[in-house]
Amino acid sequence: MIALRVRVSREAATELEEAASWYEQEEVGLGERLINAFEQAIELLEEPNPPLVPVTHSAAESGAKQLILHRFPFSLVTIERNQAIIVVAFAHHSRKPGYWRRRLSP
Repeated sequence: MIALRVRVSREAATELEEAASWYEQEEVGLGERLINAFEQAIELLEEPNPPLVPVTHSAAESGAKQLILHRFPFSLVTIERNQAIIVVAFAHHSRKPGYWRRRLSP
């Protein structure tokens, strides 16, 4: 299978920046580690057959999938559109589940 290009939405980028800032305030260097984990996840998305899993609620009908970070309680919520994987949200596992569903509309 051919790898698809990956795009990060403005909203997801903002969520990453906010989370990294919060983690950095908690412990110096932790925000940078979060950004590194995000960048590694993007690299995985750029490979053929990335390790995505379907989301577990009504947004699954739209084809939304997620890539779960291992060391942080976040997922990259993705949707495939126009030969690209779009990261629509950088979602915390315990905060506002499914808040990003409105972003799935074409």
